[in-house]
Amino acid sequence: MPRILYLAGGWPGHDPDGVARWLTPKLHDLGYETELTADPSRLGDDLSGFDLVLLGWTQSDTTERLPPATEERFSRSVQDGLGVAGWHGMAASFRASLTYNMLVGGNCVSHPGGEGVRVPYKVRIVDHEHPVTSGVSDFEVASEQYYMHTDPSNHVLAETTFSGEHLPWIEGLTSPVAWTRTWGSGRVFYMSVGHYVEDLQIPDADRLLARGVLWATRGAPAPS
Repeated sequence: MPRILYLAGGWPGHDPDGVARWLTPKLHDLGYETELTADPSRLGDDLSGFDLVLLGWTQSDTTERLPPATEERFSRSVQDGLGVAGWHGMAASFRASLTYNMLVGGNCVSHPGGEGVRVPYKVRIVDHEHPVTSGVSDFEVASEQYYMHTDPSNHVLAETTFSGEHLPWIEGLTSPVAWTRTWGSGRVFYMSVGHYVEDLQIPDADRLLARGVLWATRGAPAPS
């Protein structure tokens, strides 16, 4: 049975405990043994006994960082094949830790509609051939619409377009919503949807996250 280290916590506005209560049984149904932690220093442990780190974490201060030794060991673990997956606040954490941000593949620099505002927007699947998006359709969300700065090596799976209602100069611009990437031998999956637990419960968002977890897991075949 593959093992997940699930880091859940940080800023309480993302209800990490509520998401963990909903998500942990689903991970069990997918065939995972899950260890839940609220201690980010665990990222610096020997993680060879885990197949995936799931990041349900958010920090709110741009000066917050992982200790350099923790960041380096986590990076090395992923280079050696450990998978990483997560959503929303995964790209709004440890902003002063440059290696972490490079590993994730991007960071949220704004939600133009405002923090916690339920902005209606569409998530469009742009690669229907990838195993993560198999069976996933475009879907509507009413939540924070993340404006992302992203790595050019990401493989973008889904995107969204800004209306310009809140910042007129970004009207018509698109931003990635979901991507995959590699870090050495490790696979990384990210989805920006997820400010509220009900965002993750949208059927197509739920499927996208589940398939991203399966895809990123060390040694796992692509999900069918």
